[in-house]
Amino acid sequence: MRILMAGAGATGGYFGTRLAQAGQDVTFLVRERRYQQLQARGLVLQTPHGTETLQPQLAQASSLTGHYDLIIVTVKSFALDQVMEDIAPAVGPETLIMPILNGLRHIATLQQRFGEDKVIGGLCKINATLGDNGEVIQMTPLHQLYYGALDGNNDARLQRVDAALRDCQVDTRFSDNIMDELWEKWLLLSTLGAVCCLARGNTQQILTSRGGEALLQGVFSEILSVITAEGYQTRPAATARILELLSDPATPMTSSMYRDLTQGFDIEADQVIGDLLLRAKRHSLATPLLNAVDVNLQVYLQQR
Repeated sequence: MRILMAGAGATGGYFGTRLAQAGQDVTFLVRERRYQQLQARGLVLQTPHGTETLQPQLAQASSLTGHYDLIIVTVKSFALDQVMEDIAPAVGPETLIMPILNGLRHIATLQQRFGEDKVIGGLCKINATLGDNGEVIQMTPLHQLYYGALDGNNDARLQRVDAALRDCQVDTRFSDNIMDELWEKWLLLSTLGAVCCLARGNTQQILTSRGGEALLQGVFSEILSVITAEGYQTRPAATARILELLSDPATPMTSSMYRDLTQGFDIEADQVIGDLLLRAKRHSLATPLLNAVDVNLQVYLQQR
């Protein structure tokens, strides 16, 4: 299977490397700066088990040739419009596109651009970041990759994707209910991002502060009400696990949005929080805590 990995940051770099190491034909689509960095140093993974280096196949938008069987999109959500233009020449009649982005807005955007039949569901669970020299740092052993048809019909095309991905040295989950997985990932990451960015700290600091537990539970409840109104069929055991994970004061957690904010980078405010507010408005739901988070993030973006 010919695979194009759009992006070679922490997510794309990690999972793309694992696919290449498993023998898959993987090309990384990157910008000029990342291209030069990877050409010079290779794609370096620092994992809990040691350091590995891949000499990756690289391409820039101007040098893409031929169609790909699978395009995995791993950029930040605010870069999606440009990436769609970049990958367009690589999309053929049989191409499938698997976005691994935060939120859900990107699915409709990709479907409108390339067609509903080309977009499949995907998400990952990994604690990873980029180091100062562009190395991918996997901070914990967690490395799960979920995928499946958005309508649950995992036909022969999806079976081919599963065959390519399932032996790539990561924990793969071929799901026949990927939409619920996507809703639940959004519930987790948006709650985590909201409380960390608003309180400017990790969950341990928040939960051990006066009112911190109430803040986390209030944000969680508002987000759950929004996604349920939007079509999420609540799975009580799954949502309870998410709240339990977030509410453990012994385990300090932060979100990628919080880490980007503390480093002065652009953040996915509209895609992670703003979109929730738009959906809440559609159902006349009161979300005062989410509104406070959104104002906080908008002020940050104005001050960058």
